[in-house]
Amino acid sequence: MELIDAIILGIIQGLTEFLPVSSSGHLELGKAILGAQAVPEESLLFTVVLHFATALSTLVVFRKDVFEILKGLFQFKWNEETQFSLKIIISMIPAALVGLFLNDFIEVFFDGAIVIVGIMLVITAFLLYLADLAKTTDKNVSFRSAFAIGMAQAVAILPGISRSGATISAAVLLGVDKTKSARFSFLMVVPLILGKVAKDVMGGDITFHGDQAVAMGAGFVAAFIAGLAACTWMIKLVRQSKLTYFAIYCLVVGLIALAWSMWG
Repeated sequence: MELIDAIILGIIQGLTEFLPVSSSGHLELGKAILGAQAVPEESLLFTVVLHFATALSTLVVFRKDVFEILKGLFQFKWNEETQFSLKIIISMIPAALVGLFLNDFIEVFFDGAIVIVGIMLVITAFLLYLADLAKTTDKNVSFRSAFAIGMAQAVAILPGISRSGATISAAVLLGVDKTKSARFSFLMVVPLILGKVAKDVMGGDITFHGDQAVAMGAGFVAAFIAGLAACTWMIKLVRQSKLTYFAIYCLVVGLIALAWSMWG
């Protein structure tokens, strides 16, 4: 993988992890356009590195929230922090089950299937449009809604279905406040990403060669910096109810991807 390709893909990952436009879908489109499809092992390793970078950027942006949650947990009481942490755990269950039992099936969709990405981006556009039509409320995430949001996250494993778009849309359609929806959406993915990274490393699914180090490092830094900017920006955009703009973007990119797959 060329250094410039790694940086470009890192920026794409950092931006699209938080913006509701599907990071996995854009990565597949980026690889197809740049010709950076490499061998499956290298592609998997690079994808994991980029996701790990954006997970760290989330922890930096929400460092105060994370600190308060950890402090509340160590009080060993049924307080707000403990309840929030339990909701995060509940939300992780659907995606964790999909990762454990359907991993081989899911990986088929990450093999340059641009037509799948295009269809899923159109679906993402529809979800975002519906979410923008929802009424503004001040409700918190409940235990029941946490599981429903987790179901949306599980579906978003497919490339082209935006994880943040699906989870924020699900939360908003369930009546949760938009800012709280975004906060929950971003925090709920961190333990899932870190768990996936640990599973891949310990399971021996990832191979690494020394000549990949520079490109991997450049991609990591690019994804981390872009993630910091996108996460902060996205919180403001969700609060201002501007999901329709992303719906239009996903629709346009989805249709272009479909056209690319047929005539490219």
